This record gives sequence, structure tokens and C-alpha cells, in this order.
Amino acid sequence: MLKNKKTVYFCQECGYESSKWMGQCPGCKAWNTFVEETVSTKKSSSSGSSSFQNPGKRPEPVRLKDISLSEDERRLTKIGELDRVLGGGIVPGSLVLVGGDPGIGKSTLLLQVCRNLAENGNSVLYISGEESLRQIKLRANRIGTFNENLQLLCETNLDTVREVMERKKPDVAIVDSIQTMFDEEIGSAPGSVSQVRESTTMRSPRRRARSRRSSRRQCS
Repeated sequence: MLKNKKTVYFCQECGYESSKWMGQCPGCKAWNTFVEETVSTKKSSSSGSSSFQNPGKRPEPVRLKDISLSEDERRLTKIGELDRVLGGGIVPGSLVLVGGDPGIGKSTLLLQVCRNLAENGNSVLYISGEESLRQIKLRANRIGTFNENLQLLCETNLDTVREVMERKKPDVAIVDSIQTMFDEEIGSAPGSVSQVRESTTMRSPRRRARSRRSSRRQCS
């Protein structure tokens, strides 16, 4: 086994993690749902994400009353019910998971959100792992006109997605769908617990490079 890596078992139903295989998951009580995966044992640096953004700066607690909020803290999708569910719009820096049965309209809804956000002046990057650019264009034509603030990318490799996001620095990035994303350093298939977890905790290439030099850990 590689240094700084260990084998763990994940429940495919609820994500419960165990150091050994079990027939029944203690979390969701499902049977025969555990799969073996290799994960990194290297602890993340004590600096955390805030120290990455401010290298060399010691983390200090902040009093709640000293935190200021502005009226434009959230980005409105202009879809009333969606904005209501989101608590008044999308919070910058947040991660929102849109779930639903196949064919229920998730991709169409997200493309409508892209259109509205782009019209509000936000730069939007729509990353598709399931449809080609032509398929997205056909669906977009049924929705309406789009301005130049929306850019499309067909890609499933996390390294490539990360590099494009670092270079373009969009205000909003939408991944459709997260289950198609994969990291080459993780042995499991796209859609597995480890792959999805790494995809949703994607880190900056610079921070990832430091981790690779020290332990060749999995993608973030």
C-alpha cells in the first residue's frame, strides 16, 4: 500500500465510513452496500482554507457583531421558488446540490439559472459531464437568448476543470453533474463516495501541489 494511504469502506447508500467491511450499514441499516476505497491519511495543514487565501497570516477569531453584511450578499436566480429555497439567493462561496430523479428537469433548471445570472452581470461557467456542446445549445435555444457572460465547458477530469476555473475565475460555476467528475489519483469509478467527496471539496491547484509533494494524496 502506498505511504500515507489506507483502505476504508464506504456505504454506497449513506456514505458511512468504516475501517472494515460490514454486511449491514450501522447508519442506514442497508445490507451489502460497503465498497472498498483507498484514501489519504495525510492531515490537512493547520492553516486551513483561510490561511491559504492569506498565507503567513495567523487565524484569529472574529466577533459576530463585527461581521458586516450587504444587501447584495446573495445572487438572485430570478426564479422565485428557487430563491426562496436558497434563503434569498445564492451565497457567494457556497456549494448547492440540486438533486432529483433522472429526466425531472435539473439540467434545464440550471441552464435557466445560468441565463438569469448572466443577465444580472455575473460571469457563469457551465461545466457539463453528460452532454455535448451541441446538446446544450439545442436546449438553450428552447429557453431563450443568452449573453456573452455564460461560457460552456465539456469536461469530466477534475484537474482540467480546476485549471479552467482558476484561469477564468467565474462568479458562478455549475457542474452537471457532480457524479461524472473524476480524479485520476483515485482508483474508484466516477460517482463513488470518494470521487464525489473530492469533487465537492475541490481545492486550489497551488494548495493541491503542496499536498502532492508531501504525500501524493488524492485530488481535492
